[in-house]
Amino acid sequence: MRRWEMTGFGREALRLQRVPIPEPGPGHILVKSAAVSLNYRDTLVIEHGMGLALDFPFTPASDLAGTIAAIGAGVTRFQVGDRVITTFFPGWIAGPPPGTAKALDVRCLGGVHPGVLAEYIAVPEDWCVAAPHSLDLVEASTLPCAGLTAWFALVERGRLKAGQSVLVQGTGGVALFGLQIAKAHGAEVFVTSSAPDKRERARALGADHAIDRDGWVEAVYRLTADRGIDHILEIVGGAHLARSLEAVAVDGRVSVIGVIAGYDLSGAAGNLMLKSATVQGIRVGHRRALEDLVRAVDVMALKPVIDRRYALEDVPAALDHLERGPFGKIVIGFD
Repeated sequence: MRRWEMTGFGREALRLQRVPIPEPGPGHILVKSAAVSLNYRDTLVIEHGMGLALDFPFTPASDLAGTIAAIGAGVTRFQVGDRVITTFFPGWIAGPPPGTAKALDVRCLGGVHPGVLAEYIAVPEDWCVAAPHSLDLVEASTLPCAGLTAWFALVERGRLKAGQSVLVQGTGGVALFGLQIAKAHGAEVFVTSSAPDKRERARALGADHAIDRDGWVEAVYRLTADRGIDHILEIVGGAHLARSLEAVAVDGRVSVIGVIAGYDLSGAAGNLMLKSATVQGIRVGHRRALEDLVRAVDVMALKPVIDRRYALEDVPAALDHLERGPFGKIVIGFD
């Protein structure tokens, strides 16, 4: 089979190799890949590892959809032929995430655990969930990170209610999932983007307001009669958190998801305290929430937005597209 492997950090160390198809051991399943969706995080792992301890050669990426080709002894959750998707944090089934205040648990697929950018993967059965019935496997591959992150922020932790307002920053995978999930729950949705064509496409997806990234806080004040936004998906990170704290409503919530502008967050304490705002960090989500999302996708008839599909050998071009900023998701297909 073919598998992408890193021999070190940097794009020049990423190679498409031929290796034996793995055998599923006891409690493991062998999954034939149909699609892998890429996340911005994957570019960071390839370039510098994000501080994670990686054993080289290392296979990147976390989000796979495929069909079970074989099962090992003792497997009970799946059968050969079942369609499955991976979980981002293997072993986090439900409840609080693992780890302690001092020792964070960073073990995820495509970061510490070898990733999924391969024609076959063999993993413990607990590392996968059943794919939605209403999506093809290319679409289903977009759920494990981007889809679950938006769901976990808005529904699992945010307890989103009809009539509330939600603002998503940009038009990447998490943002567009946030838009669609929020609309399905009856929220008023705001989208920010610097590109006029992307703003129009966001409106076509159901956004109530698509506003220019420049001056977006002032636009929010105007559009909400100074009330602000109930729930903001903070995807930029860094000092941009200050802008979200300016725009969030009294008793509102900011979900910190992205680190595009840096890992060190900053903002005015006055806005945080006087608004009684909640700032929550989002660690993608656990397996039970992914199963909830799968059921919701089938009920809501939600269709992930895929900007472009690439072949396995075209991963470098797909990574370039990802860094340019897609409208929705970039997917690697295995035909």
